[in-house]
Order: sequence, then structure tokens, then C-alpha cells
Amino acid sequence: MANAGTPEADVAVVGAGAAGLYVALTAAHEGARVLLIAAGSFAQTASYWAQGGLAAVLAAEDSTELHLADTERAGRDLVRTSAATVLCVEAPGRVHDLERLGVRFDADRHGQLALGLEGGHSIRRIVHAGGSATGRRVIRELSALVAADPQIEVLEQARAEALLISDGRCVGLVCEDGRALHARAVVICAGGAAALWSRTTNPPGSLGSGMLLAHAAGAELADLELLQFHPTAVVGVKGREGFLITEAIRGEGAQLLDSDGARFVDELAPRDEVSRAIDQLLAATGAKSVWLDMREVDAAHFPNVVEALAQAGLDVTRELIPVAPAAHYMVGGITTDLQGHSTLAGLYAVGESACTGLHGANRLASNSLSECFVFGERAARAALAEPPLPAAARPVPATPERSEVTAQTRAALWDLAGMRRTRESLEQLLEDPYPLARLIATCALQRCETRGVHCRVDWPSLDRSLDRTHTIVAADGVARFERWD
Repeated sequence: MANAGTPEADVAVVGAGAAGLYVALTAAHEGARVLLIAAGSFAQTASYWAQGGLAAVLAAEDSTELHLADTERAGRDLVRTSAATVLCVEAPGRVHDLERLGVRFDADRHGQLALGLEGGHSIRRIVHAGGSATGRRVIRELSALVAADPQIEVLEQARAEALLISDGRCVGLVCEDGRALHARAVVICAGGAAALWSRTTNPPGSLGSGMLLAHAAGAELADLELLQFHPTAVVGVKGREGFLITEAIRGEGAQLLDSDGARFVDELAPRDEVSRAIDQLLAATGAKSVWLDMREVDAAHFPNVVEALAQAGLDVTRELIPVAPAAHYMVGGITTDLQGHSTLAGLYAVGESACTGLHGANRLASNSLSECFVFGERAARAALAEPPLPAAARPVPATPERSEVTAQTRAALWDLAGMRRTRESLEQLLEDPYPLARLIATCALQRCETRGVHCRVDWPSLDRSLDRTHTIVAADGVARFERWD
């Protein structure tokens, strides 16, 4: 093991999803030595299972201004305009970068990129790879490049247990097996926390571990109350409970129907609207699901959805699909600037672990995968500008509070901080043993309004004084408001 003055890497990346792989490749391309810490295999990341695509201005009739307007409309006056502008301007370049790296996006018979339509977008601007298998295709290509790059050392089945801190700066991390790994900068790309809710579309590991690492080291977190529920997750189908049905299917004409076979919502409204309409209908009728009708959709465009449901005995070309909302995407995360830098020197975050303010109070469909690459490149380059570690540094680990996520915690988050919240329910959640559950409750109690994905039954109205105002939770666990842009 090297001492702090001779680091094992220039950059240590925690997480091997889309953001982590791209950060590693970008840094390695610049000649950096990179350590990539992967808790499991590449196929266990949330990115791998992503059915959505990348939102980018690629059509002649589209524009940065249109993409920005759609993002801000979906974000319910909480979007950080500077972050959204960065995404809308730079996303097309990242799509072309991925093509150069070998990702083959779907194209029409003329070889032009086939652009899809998803909820909240005013124009077709979503690129996919293999229809609804985008995450799988992208991760497959990037992971192969990472594995072949001599500048990148991959530590699979390794978990970061704590960040190393020296003189108020992050200088590496400690793995569960005791290995101390020193680096000029650490980039957390460990995904979100939607698996903390008992009904979720996420893989089991999405428990907010990266957020807890950062918070224990003194970094601020933001907007933890903002958890997006995906409106169309399968319910009541054995073996496919929580399986996500991509929004792109509704973009191609699939409809949502009530028990009488009638449409009750604009299927292409932003996700918070669609999810809330379903939730209200289920609460009023006592039904367990609504129905997604994709019988008129070309099933060949969504082979993994068709195959997965066929394996469970459901023929989507003839039958309706029972769906209901499920916890899907953590809008909040580690507070970062537009270069991915957290409030702790030497520590960066990208993707679902981070909160730039890009998504506001409700993420626009497919902006998140674009975010991984746009802000991943920015964070990688910024991390390489960190100064060398001082030879005399004596780093100490900042270890998060130890607590296992239990079935009781997951049930509590669904029941007490689900699609409908009250002061009483959130105060109960403050007693949960899992620290991130308590921080989520703290942020949700602070925001006394209903905005986007955050619904306070006891505060049903929008509070205009909170426009552009984000919930910040400091290292001491106390929440405050802070205005961005």
C-alpha cells in the first residue's frame, strides 16, 4: 500500500454504472491513472437496466431553447437553469462521443438516428440503442473499453467503506476489506437510493451508499425529499413485480386505461402528473393497478419488455399490462457545482448520486442518462486539476454510521414517505435506524408544500416563495433552504 504522498491513482471512481465508466474513460484518455471501485459486476448497476435513452438536441427542428424549456417545465420552477443549460448544450456532443466509442444507436433506414418521444418532451429527441435495451448496450460497450484500458484498474466486488480525509480534503477511500486507496480526487458515481422504498424499479443495491459516504465526510446533500416515482411499473405479475415499462412505449402510442377501459390522463405529461393521476385513481377505487395498453404498438421496437413479460406469461400484443407507480429515481443527492465538485475539497459526484439542480422537482425523462455523460466529462477533467497530495498527509477515514437496510425500513419509506406525505408520517420516519431514511424525512419536513414529486397532503399548494430554493442538509443533519440561480 502506498503512502498518502504517492497515491495509487490520480482519480478513484466509486461506481461502475454509466457515469462511473465514462468518468474513468475520460480521465484515462487524459493520461490519468484511474481506480474504478465496483461493488458488484457491471450488470448489477441501475444503468445496465435503464430502458430510457439519452435526451439530446439532434433533430433539425429541435433547439437548445426547446430542450431547456421542457426541462424547466417538468422541473416545476426548481430547476437550476445553469445546470440545465449545460446539459442541453453539451448532450449532442456526448451522444457523438459515445458513437465514436462504439455505441450503436438505433437508426432509420437512411442511417439517421431514430429519435423517440417521451413524457414531458415537446419533440422527438430521445436516442435509444436496441429499443428499450439502451442501458445494457451502453454499459456493454463502455465496460469492454474500461477492461481493456491499461490506465484503469478495476476492483470488482469491492465496496467503499469510508472516505479518507486530510486537512479538510478528500484524498482517497477505504474499502470494506481494509485497503486504503489514495488518490488526488474521488468521484462518487454510486447511483441513487430508490431501492430504499419497498416498491421500486431499482436493483437491490440502490441504497444511497455514496450519499452516506459523502455526508459522513462533511459534504452537503440536497433535495433528498425529491424521489421520482415511475408511473408504469408492473404490479401483480409473478416474477416481474416492479419491472419498469419504458415511457418510450407511451411515446409510440400506448395508452393508460382505468378499470372501465377509459383513458384518464395524458400519457405523455411529465412523470409527476401521470404518477399522481394513477395514485389518485387507485386511492379512489381501491384497485391495485391501472392498465397499460400497448396492443397497437410495434412490439419489435421493445424486445426486452416483450420478452420479459412473455416469460411471466403475459402476451403484450393481446393483453393489457397491470401497472402502478414505483420508486424510480432519486432527484436529490450530493450537492455539486457544474463541474461535479461537492462542498468537500477533492470530492466529486456524478449521476444519480449527485444533485446539480438540473432536474428541479421532477426529472424530465431521459435527461438522467445524458447527465451521466455531460457532467461525467466535466467532473473527470476537473478532478485531474486537483493538486498532488502532500507527502506529509495523515489521512483519517470518515466512516458513515453503520446500519443495515431492513424490510421494515423499506416498508416505512413506502408508507411514510411515499407518494403522499404528512408531518405525522415523516416524524415517524425520523425514528428509523437507517441514517439516510432520517435525512430524507428531515428534508421532506422542511419543504412544506407540494411540488413535483414531493406531495405533502397537509400542504397541498405550491409555495411560490420556494421557487428555485433547494433543501440542503449539512453534516450536522440540520436542513436549511438555499436559493440556486
